[in-house]
Amino acid sequence: MELRPCIDIHNGKVKQIVGGSLADKNNSADENFVSEYGADFYAKLYKEKNIKGGHIIILNAANSEYYQADLQQAYSALEEYPQGLQVGGGITAENAADFLKKGASHVIVTSYVFKDGKINFDNLKRLVSETGREHLVIDLSCRRKDNDYYVVTDRWQKFTDVRLTAETMDMFAEYCDEFLIHAVDVEGKARGVEKSLAEMLGNWSKIPVTYAGGIGSYDDLDVLKTLGKGKLNFTVGSALDIFGGSIDFEKICKYK
Repeated sequence: MELRPCIDIHNGKVKQIVGGSLADKNNSADENFVSEYGADFYAKLYKEKNIKGGHIIILNAANSEYYQADLQQAYSALEEYPQGLQVGGGITAENAADFLKKGASHVIVTSYVFKDGKINFDNLKRLVSETGREHLVIDLSCRRKDNDYYVVTDRWQKFTDVRLTAETMDMFAEYCDEFLIHAVDVEGKARGVEKSLAEMLGNWSKIPVTYAGGIGSYDDLDVLKTLGKGKLNFTVGSALDIFGGSIDFEKICKYK
């Protein structure tokens, strides 16, 4: 169980947002924190702590007026900490190799491997052929619907028809090195983890899984550790003091 830190980029700035509020229209989101520092500042911080596997997430769509500014932020972080960070947001078979060349250890993908709410195996296989399984993270971030969790895409705005189950994870694990899974309904709210999701993920352990969403205290980390059976890596965003919260970054780096 290790910290996997984050650098979320929106409208050209490092931010922490309420995940479910993200919308392409007007490039809007409910903000918890907007940093005065660039992405390279946080990359340097993570490098100094020798924390690998953190993720840079580009939150604007590729057709957004802010996308190029987001890219420059992401590139600055990769230059500061080559091979220490993963990159997600708008990843396709056409651009994945570029991010790896820029220094990303992995690319993170969701929307590209789904089409009209269904798994697009042609795109998935095309992507793996570009990156190799060992450089690919599949983001299976999900929201609850009808008492189940369903994978959501397009900056968490669209439901797919894919339920997040052990069988789903078994299938996708053949194509990737890790999973990143945001509990979108609690993402950015720092009010506690999605317990049933954490428990389900803790019962599955074939490849590394990073859980993100709702962690707002050390008690929440203890809950995640118990429900996840100590197997889940974790991300803390707006609750960290480096993002305006109250959890001490220095202390959480040592949490096991």
